[in-house]
Amino acid sequence: MNKILAITGLTWKSAFRYRLFWVMLVLLIAAVVGLPLILQDDGTAKGLTQILLTYTLSAVVALLGFATLWLSCGTLAKDVEECQMQVVAVKPIARWQIWLGKWLGMVTLDAVLLALAGAGIFFLLQWRAARLPASEQRILREDVFVSRASIREPPPDLSPVIEQEVARRVGKQQFSATDLSEIRQQVTAEITSALTEVQPGYSRWWAVNLQPLKDHLRDQPLLLRIKFHTANPDTDKQYPMLWIVGPTNAVGQMALQEKFPPDSFQEFSIPPNLFDDQGRLYIQFVNPNDISIIFPLDEGVELLYPESSFGVNFIRGLLIILCWLALLASLGLACASFLSFPVAAFVSLALLLLGLSSGTIGTVVTNGTITSYDSAKSGFSHSPVDLILVPIFRGALKIINLVEAFSPIDFLSSGRSITWGELGSAVMQIVFLLGGFFCAVGMILFARRELATAQGNN
Repeated sequence: MNKILAITGLTWKSAFRYRLFWVMLVLLIAAVVGLPLILQDDGTAKGLTQILLTYTLSAVVALLGFATLWLSCGTLAKDVEECQMQVVAVKPIARWQIWLGKWLGMVTLDAVLLALAGAGIFFLLQWRAARLPASEQRILREDVFVSRASIREPPPDLSPVIEQEVARRVGKQQFSATDLSEIRQQVTAEITSALTEVQPGYSRWWAVNLQPLKDHLRDQPLLLRIKFHTANPDTDKQYPMLWIVGPTNAVGQMALQEKFPPDSFQEFSIPPNLFDDQGRLYIQFVNPNDISIIFPLDEGVELLYPESSFGVNFIRGLLIILCWLALLASLGLACASFLSFPVAAFVSLALLLLGLSSGTIGTVVTNGTITSYDSAKSGFSHSPVDLILVPIFRGALKIINLVEAFSPIDFLSSGRSITWGELGSAVMQIVFLLGGFFCAVGMILFARRELATAQGNN
């Protein structure tokens, strides 16, 4: 371990030699301190958190992410090109220890910078919050400076029903893989629509099981969070809704009639102790409109309850961001293990851009093709290239979703809880699974690399 820590110390010294580090440090200070002072909020609690949490944390992640990739490529590739690594490699230290020391140095450097930036954001947020009106400070304490976990009705397993309907429609006919994929997509959309759509004059029930949390949530006010869609894309229009929460009998129920806009999250309070003796909370929606209301299965209706303090939640959010940076350090070092510095930086940045293009990749996977919509055939045209690229994109999307499944910035700005379980999943998926893969590849390639043939100055 002393050998690895020695390489870690050398990595810190190497990072300080790069001008990029000092430029990024200045930009980081400007993002944490200068950006909140330049951008003025609208005087509301949500406006304050939108600037201080969303903008500053996003800027910190972007700056540290770029610096991590660049420095992790440079600290290894430059040492090889400038023949400094040859001096270290002849010492009684294994190549994998050198590589791991480099990675540990980058991660600890990111941890220190992220901790300083996080502390600055946290104290600036407290300072700015003290200057808000008393009514907005109350909203800040109750709606933003909180850590609320969510629970919803478990979504049904639609796979057996979908496969049964696909088999019925296909019958004994022979279809290509592409046609079968389109039939399965159509069946999935129809079955999902039947479960998520509430037609005019009809109602729908949700049953949320609070049995494990019944004692913890007793006498605690809750929030109901909803999101719905309509066939009319007008997001400025508001639709009247009737919500009934509580036991199935009329005693002890809460009824709320209010108008809400579509395609956005809306929250309203629920009085405490509305669940029954078994810990089930029943939620009913009645559609008084002349248009169908659609509630998505994954985010249509969910219940929010207090889980921990904002400070603890903020630390957990920073730790997830550190997991992202650790993955970027693994990626940069893996590329630098067998490539020169410019090529390693280019490849790692290209892979990062690919990861940020999940929307485009998801569209290709959903459509089953990289070509555009064919209006003449009322469907998507396909090409032989799809047989190769679509499976690759499908696998890439699964890998990207392992990272994008965690969104600490959005959760912190909306008062949502980042649980310890989610943090543990982030460490396992981002650091150990994906980061471990790049670490293994980088160590193997670096161990097989011929260092004596690299002469960066010739």
